[in-house]
Amino acid sequence: MGHLREVPTMIDFRTAKILGHRRNIQRYARLLAGELTELERQYLHKRIAEEQAELERLQESQPQQAGVLISAEDMGKGSGEQSKV
Repeated sequence: MGHLREVPTMIDFRTAKILGHRRNIQRYARLLAGELTELERQYLHKRIAEEQAELERLQESQPQQAGVLISAEDMGKGSGEQSKV
């Protein structure tokens, strides 16, 4: 699998957004498995619903003809900060 890291992967902006929403939903679901107050639990359920709605909206929309391409490497730069909630 190390050879895959050598080739930069390009994905369009829409796909990157879809993947980001999926990661957020997974992260919130993991947080729900822990010990939380009722207020925290309500907040996470609200965030999951918001992320799910945006994910569905993106998946239903038509991809743009000339989508902006970004590298998978660039996507990962901000993911460390996003995964901490």
